[in-house]
Amino acid sequence: MQNIKLHVYFCLQKIDQIQVEHLIHIHQTLFEQSRETIRRELMDEIDWSHRLIGIKGFRGVGKTSFLLDLVKEKYADDKTCLYVNLNNFYFTRRKIYNFADEFYKKGGKVLILDQIHKYPEWSEELRACYDNLPELKVVFTASPVLRVIEGNAALKNIAKVYHLEGLSFREYLNFHGKHEFRRYKLDEILANHQSIANEITGHIKPLAYFQEYLQTGFYPYFLNNKSFYYEKLLKHVNLALELDVTYLNQLELKYLPKLRKLLQITASEAPFSPNISKVSNEVETSRATIMNYMRYLKNARLVNLLFQNGSEDQSKKPDLVYMHNTNLLFAVEPNNTSNRNLRTTFFYNQVGYQHQVKSSDKGDFKVNEKYHFMIGGKYTEPEDGTYAAADMIETGSENKIPLWLFGFLY
Repeated sequence: MQNIKLHVYFCLQKIDQIQVEHLIHIHQTLFEQSRETIRRELMDEIDWSHRLIGIKGFRGVGKTSFLLDLVKEKYADDKTCLYVNLNNFYFTRRKIYNFADEFYKKGGKVLILDQIHKYPEWSEELRACYDNLPELKVVFTASPVLRVIEGNAALKNIAKVYHLEGLSFREYLNFHGKHEFRRYKLDEILANHQSIANEITGHIKPLAYFQEYLQTGFYPYFLNNKSFYYEKLLKHVNLALELDVTYLNQLELKYLPKLRKLLQITASEAPFSPNISKVSNEVETSRATIMNYMRYLKNARLVNLLFQNGSEDQSKKPDLVYMHNTNLLFAVEPNNTSNRNLRTTFFYNQVGYQHQVKSSDKGDFKVNEKYHFMIGGKYTEPEDGTYAAADMIETGSENKIPLWLFGFLY
């Protein structure tokens, strides 16, 4: 019996070694593979000195490409770095910590784990790596729904989490025009928008690309095959609902049709002030459940909720509900793509990524508690105490600023 146990043990050891070699081969193949990519400047914003770094983002937003670019840029030909996708069935029987411990003892220094949310007890495993492997850096990606820090005692105060957003209008222009336009802070744009716009329009006609960006520019799907852009986007929307929202929020799958119905209502009516009683009747669920569902959709980066106070009190309904970005509008409900809807959705999406956005009693939005914005077309003029973000103009004057320029904030 002892001989049989030893035989099984050595067989498993051999299998593990083969699996590890296979993972290393996958890492090398992905690294050497020729592919078109867009370098995301989040790479420069992350403090890489942290030992535990999380990258959250919507499905298909480019998290895997971001990790591979990280390997190429910072760890080229470095055998102490390893990229692993946790979709691999090897991790159905191998714990992350045990794998990381073996990698660490063989000289590993950087372990990159893609799709951590696919692995059970992920937070406890990451905590064990942090506590017991002091010279190991772990970088991981996750669904935007995953609570990495909020309400997670295992990783609170030790994990640094960043969000990879879809492409800004600036990033889209840089890719298509082979430019290197820099980011601008909001205060820079408000104070110097004329000179900034003149500099940019001296190299490219941004309005020539703006409508295309609103339709198919937020997600990097166009890098592969633009013909199937919306099919791919809808696939990822449904996967986000079926897997991320339901599974990670511990909802039974039978409630999926209600989530899909709520998203469809939002897309067809956005931006709208929700009548919670009416919506709950249409979705056939309670008012409290509708409020929870809206929060789930927001966390999944499918909708944006606008509050007057800026405090997203779960007991209060939002003033307005928007789709998260204009590409989602075209994919889910193309009949609700009026100029007004596209303009306000674009502004909220691009500004709201890094700034606080509330509803305003003077215009459409109040940003950072002090700037009021009116969103409109080329004839929109600012009123007292407001700025106008105007579409279909290349340059502005005084408090009238081109709408497209707010796509240069990140």
